Amino acid sequence: MLKKTLYYFLSFSLTITSLKPHIALADEGMWLPMLIKRLNYEDMKKKGLRLTPEEIYSVNNSSIKDAIVNFGNFCTGEVISKDGLVLTNHHCGYDAIQYHSTIEKDYLTHGFWALNKSDELPTPGLTVTFLIRMEDVTQQVLNSIQPGLRTEARLNRIEKISDSIAKQSVLNTHYHAEVKSFFENNEFYLFIYETFKDIRLVGAPPNSIGKFGGDTDNWMWPRHTGDFSLFRIYCAPDGRPAEYSKDNVPYTPKYHLPISLKGIQKNDFTMVLGYPGSTQRYLCSEGVKLALEQSNPTRIAIREKKLSIMKQDMDRDPDVKLKYASKYAEISNYYKYFIGQNQGLRKLKVVERKIAEEAKFTDWVNSDERRKQLYGNILNEYKKVYEDYRRINRIYIYLEEACFGPDLLSFAWRTNNITTILKLSSSSEEKNAALEELKTIANNHFKNYNADTDKKIFIAMLQMYYDYLPESLYPSVFKEVKKKYKGDFNKYAQYVYSKSMWCSESRFRDFLANPNASLLEKDPAYIIINSIVDSFRENVGPFYSAVLTRLEKINNQYLHAILEMRKSDKLYPDANFTMRITYGSVQDCVPGDAIHYNYYTRLDGIMMKEDSTNEEFIVPAKLKQLYMQKDYGRYADRVNGHLPVCFITNNDITGGNSGSPVINGDGHLIGVAFDGNWEAMSGDIIFEPNLQRCIAVDIRYVLYIIDKFAGATHLINEMTIIE
Repeated sequence: MLKKTLYYFLSFSLTITSLKPHIALADEGMWLPMLIKRLNYEDMKKKGLRLTPEEIYSVNNSSIKDAIVNFGNFCTGEVISKDGLVLTNHHCGYDAIQYHSTIEKDYLTHGFWALNKSDELPTPGLTVTFLIRMEDVTQQVLNSIQPGLRTEARLNRIEKISDSIAKQSVLNTHYHAEVKSFFENNEFYLFIYETFKDIRLVGAPPNSIGKFGGDTDNWMWPRHTGDFSLFRIYCAPDGRPAEYSKDNVPYTPKYHLPISLKGIQKNDFTMVLGYPGSTQRYLCSEGVKLALEQSNPTRIAIREKKLSIMKQDMDRDPDVKLKYASKYAEISNYYKYFIGQNQGLRKLKVVERKIAEEAKFTDWVNSDERRKQLYGNILNEYKKVYEDYRRINRIYIYLEEACFGPDLLSFAWRTNNITTILKLSSSSEEKNAALEELKTIANNHFKNYNADTDKKIFIAMLQMYYDYLPESLYPSVFKEVKKKYKGDFNKYAQYVYSKSMWCSESRFRDFLANPNASLLEKDPAYIIINSIVDSFRENVGPFYSAVLTRLEKINNQYLHAILEMRKSDKLYPDANFTMRITYGSVQDCVPGDAIHYNYYTRLDGIMMKEDSTNEEFIVPAKLKQLYMQKDYGRYADRVNGHLPVCFITNNDITGGNSGSPVINGDGHLIGVAFDGNWEAMSGDIIFEPNLQRCIAVDIRYVLYIIDKFAGATHLINEMTIIE
């Protein structure tokens, strides 16, 4: 699953972005839509595109980009009707489906279909965002930076001018904007957005369709998963975004994607528009080693322990299974990804290939005295900074993955700002707003919370951090555990979970009835997480921040050199959750000797995989009945008469592309991207054109499930279907 994974990042931390230069090969590249006319259009036409650049991206007229949405700030979706119907992945809608599920109405297990608009379910906190336009503001940013500024001052200046440009661009509008860095602060683009906040669940197949194959098939091909769900955008009667209201109406989009039932053939042109989250295509060899030897193994070990605890409790108790379904899926998704990435990095000898690229870079630098002065020390500096980074890398990962792993502690951490507001002589209005926010956080927390399960995770996660951390770096709470509880986190957990309000809804409601900052500050969970974070900030934080600042500087210099070295080539920046377009074609996959995977799967394969003893491969009785009847209607493939399920292309995608539309040369929707393939799990670091595949659910299977399986023909009727 390609859903973008979100972590708790500390307020002082900086993200380490990748080294990004590249000459695009084959169908590689995540391109900015506004630049395709200059960079890609002729190549796209040769491959089968029959649209103009303006039909894909336009500021003044409706275009395909107006049908593409940032779904929930972690996925992509597409508008497929004039009434604001949005199609995305089942796993992107999973949190929302779970939110509305109970033991009595388990929509994860049984699916959900609104029979009319009044049955559609409002989902608090879920948003969709449209891109209004993008603009190159590189010179505005760089011209404001004085030469010779130290890295910290330069970054502060970039942030300040970027914020100013963004604010000025949306004055007197309801839009919002941000300026994003590309090529490691060598280029900058302004993005203006419109966000809608009343998003309602319309339809979702049961897990046995939307998650068919489960963890076993995740990241694998062949695939037989109907990974889709449907939502609708609502707005105020005047068409502008609004908070939920019964008076809101379905949104009329500037553009919606027509849907093709013509089917696909090998070598057909395909393009994908969406919001890829993050790639590290040109991470230096030392960075790859860090991921391979430290980062990935550490994350794998922590997540494996967390998953095993969840799985035991979920298998024992249906209520826990429902509450933890989404958490488990998200943790498991990238647990498997990290395993696959390490296998790919080794198998494809990525470190060795990076070293070879760096040797060519060195030759280019050494062939000119000016370049030697400017860039001659970059690779040596990389070695030095990564040596230092190795000293604190695992500590940060344990902090991020383990210490924020228990819901108790992550919940307590989110109350820091509210505690400050309650402590200070803030206005009653500000305090009331803070308490309302806290109530919302609490409602979401307790709905999907089981104290016994969380306590087991608490014990395991803090024990792992305690065992790894040098005693000299122990936070005060670890010293207390060692002294008072003899290092026994089981005993410590008994105390914490018997006293903390964060693990008891009744105690928390009592607090809300009489809120007091001192009660928050005295809570064991609040004390623990703040002790751990404060200790990290004091003992590791300065060194950690210094390492990241050095990396920022070297990355910027390296990319400046690459942009100079490759100035005659077409370059694309790494993904950073801004809208991108990739193009390619429908293709088979040949991942190894004597292994040849066809480009499509069909309903027959679902029946072959069926296993009634394994919840991952259960087939709904109605789907089996439909299969036996062979009533595929207009959704059958016109060549072979079978019902298609999934297909693969060589489009360049990554996390965040989940839910992205796969579009043919005429601009018609033919599928929904939802995964990558196991053989190319190293693809975020290095693109392998012969291996890397985008896995999509065929739009004909999506419509078949909506129509024949769910009987929600009214939804089909509001779509624009191309026969």
